[in-house]
Amino acid sequence: PKVKLVANALGTPPADVIDRIHDSGRLMAALCGATKHALAQKKAGVDVLIAQGHEGGGHCGEIGSVVLWPEVIDAVAPLPVLAAGGIGTGRQIAAALAMGAQGVWTGSIWLTVQEADTTPVQRDSYFRATSADTVRSRSFTGKPARMLRNDWTQAWESPEAPKPLPMPMQYMVAAPAAARARRYGEKGNALGFNPVGQIVGRMNEMRSVKEVVYQLVEEYLAAVERLEKLTSAHTA
Repeated sequence: PKVKLVANALGTPPADVIDRIHDSGRLMAALCGATKHALAQKKAGVDVLIAQGHEGGGHCGEIGSVVLWPEVIDAVAPLPVLAAGGIGTGRQIAAALAMGAQGVWTGSIWLTVQEADTTPVQRDSYFRATSADTVRSRSFTGKPARMLRNDWTQAWESPEAPKPLPMPMQYMVAAPAAARARRYGEKGNALGFNPVGQIVGRMNEMRSVKEVVYQLVEEYLAAVERLEKLTSAHTA
């Protein structure tokens, strides 16, 4: 009963689902990775769009955030748009709002907080990773998703490997293997599913949700103050 917003991904929500959400007094959001998808979701009647750029973790499209956000914002105006994909600092939040977004949608940065249910092995792999250590692969779900590159993803990229099956069949193949791999700790992580965005290069220590939120706010305010000083200097 406390849920106020339902978010849909991987396509436009069916009309009956949107009606059901609205009839319950809730809002409907939808994630998109291209302007054409955003327009389809607006036409379907969603209340909020989440424009997720190529840098984002999990399922993502091919267009980078800095290009995608203003495209979607202009295309669906005045529908509210949240910017997503690679956001992990207050400076990026300021940039998204400067482009016209109503807010931001973050994901990967919460994988390494104290409250997350990720395993110690997964957290350590995120801590060690750089922004160049992710790959967009169909090897786990059947649709392009960004994750840490490991033996599993590289095996599926081999010329001798078969093509991944369509969703949901590929996940039916991958999920049991990933579950078994988790039993072997660090060794098994080479075959595990570790979805995360390119912002992983800044995820270097475990902190609480409170600490992350406070840092985002402080960085955002510092970025806005810097812009205000720059503007004042040029208009004085």
